[in-house]
Amino acid sequence: MKRKFGDRANWRRISRRRFTCRYVETKRFTGYITLYTIYNLKEPLWKTYGSHTYRIADKGYSWLQYYPKNSHYIVTAMFDEKQEIIQWYIDTCKTQGVTEQGVPWFDDLYLDVVVLRNGEVFLLDEDELDDALNRKDITNVDYELAVSTAKQLLDEIDAHHFPYFLMSIEHRKQLFENGEFRRNS
Repeated sequence: MKRKFGDRANWRRISRRRFTCRYVETKRFTGYITLYTIYNLKEPLWKTYGSHTYRIADKGYSWLQYYPKNSHYIVTAMFDEKQEIIQWYIDTCKTQGVTEQGVPWFDDLYLDVVVLRNGEVFLLDEDELDDALNRKDITNVDYELAVSTAKQLLDEIDAHHFPYFLMSIEHRKQLFENGEFRRNS
């Protein structure tokens, strides 16, 4: 199982970035919210889902990430240089926490859900989850947790009850452009 950190400090593709993080406690959301902004990188990152290929990391792009308290998933809303949504990437996780330096992290359970801006939904990495179980990198309980979490997410998305779509667009503007995460010049 791989531990992933919100500041992506080891991501060699990115040569200049800004990482901000806040703990938020409201009726709509409780947990950490981070913003990872890319200022310079070696080369853009492209991903293909179905018949669509999207650039998800490039100069001026930002990733708004949610670490909901007591949940088994992390939501990343990826925005382009015009601050328009590209996709939402949802990682299933076993646990999450925060380093002594205040950087959120999660233990990735391989299974992911991607929702494109056009509404298409993809379940990814089922093969990686199966391989992790076969290698005994995860337990049967971890496996079932990933599957049940992904099913819950897909059900919420299908029923139009997944709150992070609108919330991320609102937060991108309120908290980061006009609010407390704004860069002080």
